[in-house]
Amino acid sequence: MKFAFLTALLSAAPATAKVYFQDSFENMDLWSESIMTGKTAADMGKWELTSGKWHGDTSDLALQTSVDARFYGISAPLSETFDNKGKDLVIQYVVKHEQRMDCGGAYIKLLGGGKDFPTDTFGGDTPYSVMFGPDICGSSNRRTHVIFNYPPKDDNLLIKKDVKCETDQLSHLYTLHVKSDNTFEVLIDNKSVRSGSLEEEFPFLEPKEIKDPSVSKPDDWVDERRIPDPEDKKPEGYDDIPPEVPDPDAKKPDDWDDEDDGEWEAPVIPNPDYKGDWKPKMIPNPDYKGEWEHPKIPNPEYVGDDALYYRCKDCTHIGFELWQVSAGTSFDDIIVTDSLPEAQAFAEETFFKKNEKEKKMYDDVQEEEREEAKRKEEEKRAKEEAENDEEEDHDEL
Repeated sequence: MKFAFLTALLSAAPATAKVYFQDSFENMDLWSESIMTGKTAADMGKWELTSGKWHGDTSDLALQTSVDARFYGISAPLSETFDNKGKDLVIQYVVKHEQRMDCGGAYIKLLGGGKDFPTDTFGGDTPYSVMFGPDICGSSNRRTHVIFNYPPKDDNLLIKKDVKCETDQLSHLYTLHVKSDNTFEVLIDNKSVRSGSLEEEFPFLEPKEIKDPSVSKPDDWVDERRIPDPEDKKPEGYDDIPPEVPDPDAKKPDDWDDEDDGEWEAPVIPNPDYKGDWKPKMIPNPDYKGEWEHPKIPNPEYVGDDALYYRCKDCTHIGFELWQVSAGTSFDDIIVTDSLPEAQAFAEETFFKKNEKEKKMYDDVQEEEREEAKRKEEEKRAKEEAENDEEEDHDEL
C-alpha cells in the first residue's frame, strides 16, 4: 500500500514548508506521455505501472520503462508554480534498475512553461531549469547528473566534478537540496555524497582572478630542480663495453660439421657489464628558484551573483525524457518541495519502510535463480552422460 505522512514526521518540517509535487504512483492520472519532436510513436517506449520483480509490497507500484532501445518521455504539472526566490529547492525520488543497466538515463527534470508547456512533444529539446539523477553507459560513464540552466550564460551548466551513482539492481533514494545560502547537497539513500558552494562547484561565474596579462616569466628564471653534475666524467673505456657477449656456457654441438654447417659461433646473451648510454649523475641545481607562479589580478569580467540558488523561476512541470538501451528502470516516491525535512519525512514513510523488505526479496530471487541455473546445468550434464552411454552401448554391439 502507499503511505501518507505521519503527523509526528510532518511536525519536523517548517510550518511554511510547501510541497509542489508528490506522487507514489497509485495511478498515472497526473502524467502525460509524449512523442518527442523528430521522433515517431515507434521510437517511443511504453511506460508501465508495476511493483517489479522484487519490491517491498506487491501493491506498491512504480513507473517503469518497458521496451528496450527506445526513447521515453513523460511529464506532469506541479500542484502550483514553484518560484524558489528566498527558498530552498528539493527534488527527491527513487530509482531502481532491475535490468542490470548497461546504458541509459534515469534523471528527472524540473521545467517551466506553464500553460504553454509542450506536453505532447516534451523531450530533450525542451528547455529546463534543473536536471538531476543517475546516468549510466558502460563502465566509464556512471554519474549522478546535477545540471542547472543559467540564463546569464544561456547554457545548462554541469557540476565540475562527477557525482557517483548506484549501479546495482535495488531501489535507491536520490535527493538534491539547493539551499538559499548558495550551497547545495546531493544525498543518496539519505547519505551525503557531495556538498559545497554553488559558485565553486559549478561554472556559473567567471573566475574572480585571472593571470596578469602584463607579466610573463623572466627569461633568466631557473626552474630546473636538478642538473647534470659538471664534475662527473665518463669512465675510460665505457663505450667499448658491448651490449651483448657470447654465451660462455654454450658448447659446440657434437654433430656440428664446420664444412657443412660453417664455422660455429656461440649464441650471444645480454652483457651484465653493459650499463647503457652513459649519462652524468644529476645533482641539485644551485641556481634553482622554485616553480614560477604567474601573478594574478582581479578579473574585470567577474560579476558576483547572490542568487545562484534561485534556479527555479516559475517552474511548473516535472518530467522524464530518456533513452534506454535496456529497459526496466522504475521511478517512485517523487517529491518537489522547499523543505528538506519535508522530503525526508516523506522518504521515511515510503522508501525506508520498503527497502529492507525489497532487499530480502531480491536476495531470495537471486538465490532461486542460482538454484534454477544449477538444476538446469545438472540436467544438461545428466543428459549428455546418458547420450554418451548410449553411444558406447551402440559401439559395443
